[in-house]
Amino acid sequence: MQQIQRMSSRRLAALVSAALLALGLAGCGGGANTDTAASSASTGPELDRAFVAEMVPHHESAIAMAEVAKQSGESDFVNSLAGDIIESQSAEVKTLKAVDGQLEADGVQPGELGVPAHMMGMDSDVASLRSADPFDEVFIDMMVPHHQGAIVMARVELERGEDPRLLELAEAIVDAQSREIDAMNSFREAEFGAPSPAGGVPPADDPGMGDHQGT
Repeated sequence: MQQIQRMSSRRLAALVSAALLALGLAGCGGGANTDTAASSASTGPELDRAFVAEMVPHHESAIAMAEVAKQSGESDFVNSLAGDIIESQSAEVKTLKAVDGQLEADGVQPGELGVPAHMMGMDSDVASLRSADPFDEVFIDMMVPHHQGAIVMARVELERGEDPRLLELAEAIVDAQSREIDAMNSFREAEFGAPSPAGGVPPADDPGMGDHQGT
């Protein structure tokens, strides 16, 4: 299971390069670049392993942010949300790793998720969060795009994955994190005058998400 992290690091590095290239070409047909990235995704068991390899560190970074929020949150809402994130995503990480271990034992090789790195919401700096002011506003502005990235990734699994346990988990991720995005934006608007500049729940037809409409 240690190779999950190594695989993710290599894949993320490759995706960062691809994303930078796509941004550089945005002026001459950027939509085609994101479509190409999405079409590079694997399918079936290989996609399942790619989903795990990307979602485990993604969840772990959300948990790290939530642990800071448990210490520094200024409102009951943020403290409660942080607790929910820690509990739910810690359990999901255990499921992801267990399924990946079985797929690895069956000889399944990891494929490519096909989601550009800039769409994963992994730009959050946990160290800077510790000194954020106002904390709750900054936390939400970091967690909303992080949740958006998880939804993008989960929708790829729902469209192209195969393992029923991962499909069920991906559906749960989309449902739970969509609700949390709505709640965070409602709280931010009430407390700070506007929702997160990152926006709301990404529409199901965004680039990189495929054509899955069941979420």
